[in-house]
Amino acid sequence: ARSFADIGDIIRGRDLYRGNRKKNQKQTERDQLESKLKEVFGNIYKELKNGKTNGKKGEIETRYKGDEANNFFKLREDWWTANRATIWEAMTCSEHLKNSAYFRATCGDEENKSTRAKDKCRCKKKDSKSETDQVPTYFDYVPQYLRWFEEWAEDL
Repeated sequence: ARSFADIGDIIRGRDLYRGNRKKNQKQTERDQLESKLKEVFGNIYKELKNGKTNGKKGEIETRYKGDEANNFFKLREDWWTANRATIWEAMTCSEHLKNSAYFRATCGDEENKSTRAKDKCRCKKKDSKSETDQVPTYFDYVPQYLRWFEEWAEDL
């Protein structure tokens, strides 16, 4: 779940780790990645503006207009929200994870009757047969420094 949350932070531009500059490099690897993400989300923004938007071009421009540095943070946030389940599935699709369970009881509708995601860290639908697209964690919405505290506390 930590890697998943870290990917979410990177995509959304919230990663606190900035990296170190290597010899003979003008930018850190993290800065290079951020530049590439700005380029990718700039291209997505252009596609949204110029593509089929069901008559909502003005809304799209208002919602996603880049800030002065063209970071497209709102677009990045919306992209993560729309794609987080697919990313979780991609991270857990390996047959090696067939019998893996998520470490907390997060599946189910009722707080006191939650169960653990037991097959590839995914919850089952109510019919108990097929997988849902539910990500069994909201760790990716917990601020990174708080996740670090929890991780450091495990080492004590």
